Amino acid sequence: MRAAGRLLAFARDLALPPRCPGCGEIVGAAHRFCATCWSSLRFIGPPWCAACNIPFDHDRGEAARCARCIAEPPAHAGVRAAVAYGAVARTVALRLKYARRTAYAETAARLMARHVPDDATLLIPVPLHRWRLWRRGYNQAALIADHLSRLSGIPADRTTLERCRATAPLRGHSRRARAQAVRAAFRLRAGEGAAALRGQHVVLVDDVYTSGATTDACIAVLRRGGVARVTVLAWTRVLDDDAAGTSTD
Repeated sequence: MRAAGRLLAFARDLALPPRCPGCGEIVGAAHRFCATCWSSLRFIGPPWCAACNIPFDHDRGEAARCARCIAEPPAHAGVRAAVAYGAVARTVALRLKYARRTAYAETAARLMARHVPDDATLLIPVPLHRWRLWRRGYNQAALIADHLSRLSGIPADRTTLERCRATAPLRGHSRRARAQAVRAAFRLRAGEGAAALRGQHVVLVDDVYTSGATTDACIAVLRRGGVARVTVLAWTRVLDDDAAGTSTD
């Protein structure tokens, strides 16, 4: 049986060889990047702000915070992302979201998994409004959350947090305009799921983190529902404020 499975996999790879998610070049295995695309990815990790996880250019100490978090402490327990927003990261996000390359959800999850907090208890994807979900056919954040769940063993909840109001694309809007656009766009679905959130450390999963307006709106709803902590985890994060108007939405 195993030999037959290996033979089928070999035949599949001959007919449809695995390709780099960034440029399409043939690579040695699925979910791997070619050397050029891999070297262009900027992986995010410490040293970073203890509150928002924005990278520092040098180590300032484990508890160091950036100026923005000192002035206005965030409601979240950190914003973690696998890679910084750039050409390759953007290509993966766009192909996952619009080109139906749903396998890239696993590609992203594999590189995001190292940032799942050790004490996290639940994964919740940023939800889509039902009309956008109907048009697209899937929620890319939910697909990523499913793969993260398999990799980490932490359960994923696709239904308790829902998007109850459709919003226009946020591309090109200011930080304030983005926050206004998503105000009251999310809610908790009534029932046992919402009650079970109390005291949980939730990882809010998304594909791209830009200004934080969408995740902030989700966090406010989750905290009102009794969630103890919310950590944001994304495939890619915009680090340059000048690029915050760039969005895959």
